[in-house]
Amino acid sequence: MTNTVEISKKPASVNVGRRRLLKLSGTAALLSAARLALPSGAFAQGAGPEVKGTRLGYIALTDAAPLIIAKEKGLYAKYGLPDMDIAKQASWGATRDNMALGFKNNGIDGGHILRPKTHLYSTGKVMQNNQPLPMYTLLNLNEDGQGISVSNEYKDLNVQKDASPLKQAFERKKAAGKELTAAMTFPGGTHDLWIRYWLAAGGIDPDTDIKVIVVPPPQMVANMKVGTMDCFCVGEPWNEQLVNQNIGYTALTTGELWSRHPEKILGMRADFVDANPKATQAILMAVMEAQQWADKRENRQELSEIVGKRQWFNVPVNDINKRLLGDINYGNGREVKGTNLQMKFWGEGGSTSYPWKSLDTWFVTENIRWGKFEPTIDIKALVDKTNRADLWREAAKTLGVAGAPTADSRGVETFFDGVKFDPAAPMDYLKALKIKRIA
Repeated sequence: MTNTVEISKKPASVNVGRRRLLKLSGTAALLSAARLALPSGAFAQGAGPEVKGTRLGYIALTDAAPLIIAKEKGLYAKYGLPDMDIAKQASWGATRDNMALGFKNNGIDGGHILRPKTHLYSTGKVMQNNQPLPMYTLLNLNEDGQGISVSNEYKDLNVQKDASPLKQAFERKKAAGKELTAAMTFPGGTHDLWIRYWLAAGGIDPDTDIKVIVVPPPQMVANMKVGTMDCFCVGEPWNEQLVNQNIGYTALTTGELWSRHPEKILGMRADFVDANPKATQAILMAVMEAQQWADKRENRQELSEIVGKRQWFNVPVNDINKRLLGDINYGNGREVKGTNLQMKFWGEGGSTSYPWKSLDTWFVTENIRWGKFEPTIDIKALVDKTNRADLWREAAKTLGVAGAPTADSRGVETFFDGVKFDPAAPMDYLKALKIKRIA
């Protein structure tokens, strides 16, 4: 939907004559001139965004696509933000540090981040000197589309959703004096939680049976190639690239671990959002429109070509496009096509984009499980403080989104091993888990 500015109820030429302008009162003349000067897509209230743009960060992962598409398709400019800068970050650690700086200090005001980072930043848990950085979750960029991959060293085991075949193999390797390593992208982030959940479900303790390390997404494949890790969890296109280079294989996509799981978000510094409500709405609408475009199957090839460009990912299109269509070559003889395991960006009525509070509740709970948060933390208070679903609903209303969600909870979630998470009773979920860091 394109926002328009109503200049007059009667048809009139944009080129208002000098004689007519002179007849207008001073105030009316100013208002008329201001309205005529508004950029395409500026808000109908008469005043556009408070700023012309800011800087958002992204990692070279397919789920950053909506931020990139909004730039490439001119959607930020459409909503009055012609000066938006979408800047590549070297790692999730660099993203954190640049977020702490903020755009005014040559950093970033927001961007493509792992969903739990909003909670970890806001509480100061991963910040320098534990200094809290208030953050908001504005929308969910995508569902599914990540992978857990295993070195070809274990190809004969044909590991899939059940990680237990690795348990004995790991024990033998450990007994031989060799180090075991599982890689993820940021402590307490989504990939950390996916690989921990998968290993623990297979009876492997991620803190005592294997060493979990941090590796930036673009470096995953190179590190496995030189034999420095046994398995890793990362977003695309890196699992597909691993398979294409015959270095390892995908045990499962994360959509098989938890169907329609949340993943990355558009997160922003609270101070920017609070000071620039109209600019925030403009950013939301541009990204939401980009999500709608990206979710269409007929656009997936073009999406792959755009993000694969040198200035964005610098990755071959063939490392991106197939899994975007739900065609999964696991790399160990298994191959499926046309599945529902592809990355989702929008969903019916924006149900993928909508930042359900119940999903934030799971992330905080899971980080309690692994010792990132104390069991006494007020989960609901943290989620309510950081989740701005209200801003999403406001943007959806302006865009005319039909059937947009209005509730806070998506309901009870079920994982691949049959475990259920009721967001109304998170501590009951924790008590039922066997491997965890809390009593």
